[in-house]
Amino acid sequence: MTTRSALRAEIGAFLDRLSAEGVLPLAELDVATARSEMRRSSLELWGEVEPVAEVAELTFPTGNGVEVRSYRPGPERRLPALVYFHGGGWVVGGIETHDGLCRSLANAAQCAVFSVGYRLAPEHPFPAAVNDADAAAAWIHASADELGIDTARMSVAGDSAGGNLAAVTARRLARRGVRLASQILVYPVTDGRTDTASYDANSDGPYLTRADMHWYLRHYASDVSDLRDPDLAPLRADDLSGLPPAYVATAELDPLRDDGTAYAGRLRAAGVSVRLEDWPGTIHGFLLMRAVTPAADELIASIVRFLGESWARLETP
Repeated sequence: MTTRSALRAEIGAFLDRLSAEGVLPLAELDVATARSEMRRSSLELWGEVEPVAEVAELTFPTGNGVEVRSYRPGPERRLPALVYFHGGGWVVGGIETHDGLCRSLANAAQCAVFSVGYRLAPEHPFPAAVNDADAAAAWIHASADELGIDTARMSVAGDSAGGNLAAVTARRLARRGVRLASQILVYPVTDGRTDTASYDANSDGPYLTRADMHWYLRHYASDVSDLRDPDLAPLRADDLSGLPPAYVATAELDPLRDDGTAYAGRLRAAGVSVRLEDWPGTIHGFLLMRAVTPAADELIASIVRFLGESWARLETP
């Protein structure tokens, strides 16, 4: 168990409040309750959302009921594009839980953000979310003129399970010859293992626990063999060469810290440019905790800097 002294003070105070309120662990909740709780808490943890120039619900022609919401910071056409996959263990979360974040990213990066509401487990287990994420990104790329974006400055991003989907989507697209400008992976799940050193150090939290991850994986994977599939465990992919530059953010006190660190190492070994940042004193999920910790805005600023660098000099003539 991680010592509380390592936590940022404001995050420690937040966790103390949760403890005092007697909030039940995720692993003790049913799916419907877990989804309701994330919707409720996401509003509280983010706080006031920013206005953006344009928010639109797009028609994504899959026939699977997948929603895509776009955010634009202004009327300019041919903006850079960021395709965002929300976190939530492939089971909870959605476009609404990440609405505030996507608005802030659109404004700060001056780009079009496309938030993908992929199908959730257990109703739609692996590989439904992967297939939806891949198909959505491919559709956005192919519809660039209609959507007013510059495909040379298109990136994918996600947090937690969304970081997993961003990593897998970047690899799938690259294998089909679609070159992205960059990939943003925020405390991503990169393997089905739960026995790394960071899992052992943070098995009981703070916040995300090993039992929580077992709960997520049990709902997402239909079979134990899925946990070794590179489309669920991108760390196990045979070849990671030729992938776009990556920004990988990890939280110091997170069971998934080693997942992100190991994947960054594999990317580097394959010749991919990687910026790995570990955020001291933080916990899993802190990107969505703007009302709790300034670390959320600090991470957003770091993401935006990386995006700007990856998009520089790549604008289509």
